[in-house]
Amino acid sequence: MRIGVLKTGNIATSLVLELLLDERADRGDISVEVFSTGAKMQSKDAEKLLSRVELGEYDLLLYATPNPSAAGPKKVIEALSGRRAIVIGDAPGVKIKEKLEEYGLGYILILADSMIGARREFLDATEMVLFNADMLRVLAATGAMRLVQEEIDAAIEALKKGGEYLPRVVVSGAKATARGRFANPYARAKARAAYEAASLVGELNVKGCFVVREAEKYIPLVASAHELLRSAAKLCDEARELEKGSDSVARTPHARSGEVLSKRRLLEKPE
Repeated sequence: MRIGVLKTGNIATSLVLELLLDERADRGDISVEVFSTGAKMQSKDAEKLLSRVELGEYDLLLYATPNPSAAGPKKVIEALSGRRAIVIGDAPGVKIKEKLEEYGLGYILILADSMIGARREFLDATEMVLFNADMLRVLAATGAMRLVQEEIDAAIEALKKGGEYLPRVVVSGAKATARGRFANPYARAKARAAYEAASLVGELNVKGCFVVREAEKYIPLVASAHELLRSAAKLCDEARELEKGSDSVARTPHARSGEVLSKRRLLEKPE
């Protein structure tokens, strides 16, 4: 099965999207090709991306972007209309989820995959990498990344059996931590707190980047958002250590066939 992955701009999930489907690089049931515009996501970038991809060649298309309602992403989404495709986006995508359904598209909108504090006085390449590293830790440890993995795997399995399934999920803290499969209730509580904090990061950065005009106000604001995310990442470390302490970390590796296996104890084999 051929899977095409399209990316405009960047959310943290974009960085690992195709890797979630084949973490050991040994699946025999899928092949994946990736097309990206890098950091940019204007209309001209979307048009250039679409000119490079033969959409009809793929059994399933995944499209990852910040703000799916923006002009550039809108062009890609319109091109995907009526195809087997899943849009993976962040909180601003919620306002167009009815339009995505009208187009016959699936979607996974991750509320905690928040906008970065993109003010030149604050954000350099190092800070950008640290932000994405912290965000990925939050999304992975809370269960949000497992949700993305499992929903796309469900779409793949449905196609393999001659059916069709396209997820339509807004990923709240409750939905993310349910996929985290926490055995320890305190670990789950810490993970839920981390997810909610990461969701707030986006609100602070939107305000700091687009609403507040005075540098002496917006610089501390975006810096505080990044500090909040760092605290959320630390909570996730604490949650995972609690699970490790009781030898109850949930793992869901892929078999070569693409089947999703599971295990709980470190020394047991996945089944």
